[in-house]
Amino acid sequence: MAGNFQWTPDISAGVSRNHALSSELRFASIAETLVVQFAKPEPGFGPHQGDTVTIQRIRNTAEPTSAILSQAGKVPIDPLAMSTRSITVNEFGRGIGYTQKVQLLNKFDPENAIQKTLKKQMKSTIDTVAGAAVKNGQIRFGPTSAIAGTFTTDAGVTSVTGTHNMTVAHVKLIRDYMRKTLHVDPYQGQVYMVLASTKACRGVKDDPEFHSWRQYLRPGDVFFNAEVGEIEKCRFVEIDHDNVLTERGTNSAVGEAVFFGDDILALAEVEAPELRAAIAADFGRQHAVAWYGLLGFANTWGDSASDGEARSVYFTSS
Repeated sequence: MAGNFQWTPDISAGVSRNHALSSELRFASIAETLVVQFAKPEPGFGPHQGDTVTIQRIRNTAEPTSAILSQAGKVPIDPLAMSTRSITVNEFGRGIGYTQKVQLLNKFDPENAIQKTLKKQMKSTIDTVAGAAVKNGQIRFGPTSAIAGTFTTDAGVTSVTGTHNMTVAHVKLIRDYMRKTLHVDPYQGQVYMVLASTKACRGVKDDPEFHSWRQYLRPGDVFFNAEVGEIEKCRFVEIDHDNVLTERGTNSAVGEAVFFGDDILALAEVEAPELRAAIAADFGRQHAVAWYGLLGFANTWGDSASDGEARSVYFTSS
């Protein structure tokens, strides 16, 4: 603990002793939570119910060749097809310690600084966990040119090496594939959502076919956190956190993104992430603050590539 804080400055004129520089303590800026806003908590799950919750899902029922009934016949009865998926919760947390001496001698209260820093760390860490779940779908798209790419459904394995960044043509292909081939229910109204890395967003904006993001003018068209706009009935949320979405492919040309519809991310939460202060130790000389949460995420239909069940397409590269 003592190695983390030294009252003796490591430079001849350290700000630990001379506070005339500024009255504001500044904090490093990191990505805000953007993925968790799309999670749906599992109702009724909480403390004293074990570490795993099982989600029951009604599988897609195929359209019959004909639903015409004969006057003397009975109504045909189709079996109810169900499947399940489990979410196991885990403990997450991290803390920072400081001494009573630092608190008494420093101009700035370290507890306030630590709380702000830990809150940011908590947001980005939980977002990374949620992002891993969202990306864990079966269907992926690797862009092989500026206007084409390959869809793969081989158990969520990325087998195509992408060579181009995202373009409007790619957005059209993925949107139509989700709409016509997978029959994914839209996330809201008639639109799909896209979590897109900054590089993926730049690829779309640099496309000559791109004119401008759709402007939100009607009442009720509320932006999600970090939403940048809409094209081709796809609303884009820009992700600047590399642990969630990064750059891959030939010469890191591909900016990752995830297109999805309704019911994409399930959240099992026993203890919501929160900041906690430790009981002071060593007669009040040792202090610590930590964040802690007990929860888990799952891509609700991430184990299926079937028509009517799959909910997402991961734009990426091997």
